[in-house]
Amino acid sequence: MSDPINTKVAVTSDASLPSRNPSTDDVPIKRKWYRTTFFNAFIIGSVGFTAPGLWNALNQLGAGGAQEPFLINAANALVFGLMGLFCLFGGPIANRIGLAWTLVLGAVGYPIYSAGLYTNNRFGNIWFVLVGAVACGISAGLFWVSEGAVALGYPEPGKRGKYMNIWLWFRTGGPLVGGAIVLALNNDAAAKKKGAVGYQTYLVFIALQCLSVPIALALSPPEKVQRSDGTKVIIRAEKSTRAELRALWEVSKRKEVLLLLPVFWAAYFNQYNGNFQAYYFGIRARALIGFVQNFGTLLSSQIMSMWLDSKRFPVKQRITWGFYYVVVWHIIAWVYGWVIQEKYTRTKPAMDWEDEGFVEGFFVLLLWDFSRQALQNWLYYLLATKTDNISELTRFSGILRGQESFSQAVSFGLNTRKWKGGRVPLAVNTILLGLAVYPTWLVVRDHVPVEAPSNEPNAIEEEAGDLKQVITNEDKTNYARGKTQAGRDAL
Repeated sequence: MSDPINTKVAVTSDASLPSRNPSTDDVPIKRKWYRTTFFNAFIIGSVGFTAPGLWNALNQLGAGGAQEPFLINAANALVFGLMGLFCLFGGPIANRIGLAWTLVLGAVGYPIYSAGLYTNNRFGNIWFVLVGAVACGISAGLFWVSEGAVALGYPEPGKRGKYMNIWLWFRTGGPLVGGAIVLALNNDAAAKKKGAVGYQTYLVFIALQCLSVPIALALSPPEKVQRSDGTKVIIRAEKSTRAELRALWEVSKRKEVLLLLPVFWAAYFNQYNGNFQAYYFGIRARALIGFVQNFGTLLSSQIMSMWLDSKRFPVKQRITWGFYYVVVWHIIAWVYGWVIQEKYTRTKPAMDWEDEGFVEGFFVLLLWDFSRQALQNWLYYLLATKTDNISELTRFSGILRGQESFSQAVSFGLNTRKWKGGRVPLAVNTILLGLAVYPTWLVVRDHVPVEAPSNEPNAIEEEAGDLKQVITNEDKTNYARGKTQAGRDAL
């Protein structure tokens, strides 16, 4: 008779667990630079830079650089309506055709959108603007699903905030470089007054956005990604499209997802900022704003990402304090925005950067973007800590971006009218943000991050009949280095 089984047994002594071959398993696997999480973060960031990043640069001019915002707002309403649909169903699509091809398809529509703006600016063409909007909407939906899954699912759990920040720095770098291009082409005395940017601006953007497609082809499939800690990216895709759609429906019905719908809508509902620029600023002032405000976005992303990756506090505490931080910044941004908007409703300025009062108007846009970026970083991190399965994370990302896109479609549609003082879009956005606070707080209160098991922080106990074994974090890392399905799914 052996001793009673009540002691911790070495994992390798159990035949039900993966065996180790000293000749192969103990030899470190040489990592290929193009399979590392850093390189793939560089790829996803570069596509974000050239495709949606430069798209944002055009829209940060206000009205896509046009003199009047109404046609561009209608086109953008179409973009985000289609984007919402393809974000929702992009998860099943990505899980069937792979993230790499989803990213490629997600890049092709952006230069077509810019080409539509070019033909409208130079020839007064309208129909091609709408064609570009359709192409961009479909591509954008697929892009955001793949980008969110790669940015949060590829990195090691302890580095998600860092790699999310790299991704966002690249994506914000698009508007930064784009803003510099626009400013260089539209900074003479003739650009002091209100109007449209020169057509040469769009040609530069089209050329740069075409680079996004070949860059996207360099993305590694998740099963080939090599993390620095040796763990594998967990993939549990469904076996058929029907099963994928059923899985998407099950995720959509989850209580926490339903509670997060108000904040999904409120996060990006404010598209009045484009109208705000077109109403109150000249061409070169809009170009300067489009360039400089990106530094505020980068700073906001950096602060939030550093906090979310901090090892001094538990993940749950980081998420909770991050929530209160986001709420405070939104209160500051929207109170200030209302005060300045009411002033401009009375005075109706048309400001150049040399005019007195330019800075106070610029800070409205800066604070709106600063608070919104903090919220986006926080939301992505919250969803990333709900699962360690990249297939499920793809569905989460699709739902988040889908609902954000639907809200932007409604917001752009709302801003096709010239409301007195912007009061209607501002009021709707303020109400949405207020309604989102309590249900989001309920999700934060009940959230249990996947990186923080509730019983033992450094070990997982498994029962196998009368045998109790303890698998430590070191053991988990060792098994993840193997090629067996059991080793991959153990993490």
